[in-house]
Amino acid sequence: MPAHQKSLALVAHDGMKDALIEWARPRVAELSKHRLFATGTTGGRLHTELGLDITLLKSGPLGGDAQLGAMIAEERLDGLVFFVDPLSALPHDVDVKSLLRLAILYDTNLAVNKTTADAVLAHFDTPK
Repeated sequence: MPAHQKSLALVAHDGMKDALIEWARPRVAELSKHRLFATGTTGGRLHTELGLDITLLKSGPLGGDAQLGAMIAEERLDGLVFFVDPLSALPHDVDVKSLLRLAILYDTNLAVNKTTADAVLAHFDTPK
């Protein structure tokens, strides 16, 4: 992986998938500079609608959140963009909390909305 290329996961709850797609649309060139991962449906949409080269994981509730958590714990993921739906009750809320807890614990670049996602991308593109 080139020195400037980072690994970034893109995830969105059902009610936030459209928002993630619309956030990513004008940023395809920037996102394409990095190694991308996504959970199930979100990743499929990012690939189909935006043409992003993305490694698909399982759906979040079926283990995708756990896969991402393991990548964070193994320090194989540089950033997580997770558009969380703050107004919906989620049956797999425990998995989401675990994933966010690991991102915080391992000091992983973490974004939960458009503003913080822009900050993560800008940080990735800043030379060290």
